[in-house]
Amino acid sequence: MALSKGKKLTIFVIALLIIDQVSKILVKTNMTLGQSINVLGDWFQIYFVENVGMAFGMAFGGNVGKLLLTVFRIALGIAMFIYIRKLLKRDDVPTGVLYGLAAIMCGAVGNIFDSLFYGMIFSESGFTQVATMFPEGGGYAGPFFGKVVDMLYFPIIDTTLPDWFPIWGGKPFRFFSAIFNFADSCITVGAFYLVIFQWRFFSGKEIA
Repeated sequence: MALSKGKKLTIFVIALLIIDQVSKILVKTNMTLGQSINVLGDWFQIYFVENVGMAFGMAFGGNVGKLLLTVFRIALGIAMFIYIRKLLKRDDVPTGVLYGLAAIMCGAVGNIFDSLFYGMIFSESGFTQVATMFPEGGGYAGPFFGKVVDMLYFPIIDTTLPDWFPIWGGKPFRFFSAIFNFADSCITVGAFYLVIFQWRFFSGKEIA
């Protein structure tokens, strides 16, 4: 029996969320902060950091900003879930649109989970100690204030510019120094996919 479009999309969403959470839990419970593992030489590393703010390690206004950001993520996740359910009822919606939106929703939900629960279910990660799951005495923070686990690092270019280079000559140069996670990737890839390949749907133009 063939799966319906909705069931296929549900499997896709669950798979992305599992990948995101498993990768974060493995890093959180096996690595110390700042520890790195080379995967493809120096070009791709598993580099464990945590952030209390936005995607790619950007901060946002301390505890109040963290709370507002988490609430915003929850609202965004709920809104996208409702929107996707409405689109599923239409026959004129391309499958790619549904999967692109689902990827963005998964990214938001993945990081929401960190913020809501990680502070309660993990001990604090440090530069010398690995966090434990469900520690005695409780976790390091309450709901809404958990730190987001990041680990994907692609310092594709990491060099010192020659002295003759304008303005930055002789200074270190690193291309794409952001450290992010699988959830961030889902948001980025989903958004780029929709903009590049599905823009006709959102512009109201007929899709061939």
